[in-house]
Amino acid sequence: MAILDDLKTRFLRLGKHKAVSRMVRATVPLDKAVTRISGGAVHLIPEALLPQLTLTTVGKRSGLARTVPLLYVRDGEDYVVIASNFGQKHHPAWSYNLEANPDAEVLLGTRRTPVRARRVSEADRKRLWPSIVAVWPAYDDYVNWAGGRTIKLFRLTPR
Repeated sequence: MAILDDLKTRFLRLGKHKAVSRMVRATVPLDKAVTRISGGAVHLIPEALLPQLTLTTVGKRSGLARTVPLLYVRDGEDYVVIASNFGQKHHPAWSYNLEANPDAEVLLGTRRTPVRARRVSEADRKRLWPSIVAVWPAYDDYVNWAGGRTIKLFRLTPR
């Protein structure tokens, strides 16, 4: 277990570098494919390192199902996802999809759960932020890299 803890600590420290952030962002299409092929059983980054789910939304303009792997934190029965877009200056497309149609689906492991999304209140944001950066410390850096953009947080409540 000590080896896994050491690996996790090193991985989380690396995530604070822009080059690593770009590399992780570039792996998203591959992660989506691996998750789809495995039925949700496998992600590129093991659950032991980072808690991940796959969110399926309805495209705001296309009306088509759109999937994206995301880190999350639990808040009671709810999942909280972070629309950081790796610290880019614009919001991720999936966040606009949730705002247009809050009904979505979470794939966690091989279990699919319908959810309803809503933006996290400012009070909840302040309460949740320490647990969010405990999962991925680079989120604090993403806030700075985003150039003043408020990173949206969404609460996904199972229906």
